[in-house]
Amino acid sequence: MKKIAYTTEQEQLARFAKAMGHPTRIAILHFLAKRSECYFGDIHDELPIAKATVSQHLAELKDAGLIQGTIEPPKVRYCINRDNWEKAKDLFGSMFSDCCDKDTSGCCG
Repeated sequence: MKKIAYTTEQEQLARFAKAMGHPTRIAILHFLAKRSECYFGDIHDELPIAKATVSQHLAELKDAGLIQGTIEPPKVRYCINRDNWEKAKDLFGSMFSDCCDKDTSGCCG
């Protein structure tokens, strides 16, 4: 079987998409995007789910690079990773633009 070679951009886009693939994570991103920073407790207070579940979602977003966290004992402060946020916007924008720039009137229509 032939191995598919993906571009760095395709792999990064897939990682961002996976991290954003849950409604709770989208809610967390919306919450953080409206602030310069906030603490874990602020996020937990906003979402009606267990602290452990919030932590798991934050870890997924952080692993993807969409958010960043700073430990300030005994608290953790979170914010949007602005560089990767811009990269995600560019990658998603390019993909949607590339997919829709073609004349697809004869495709599935």
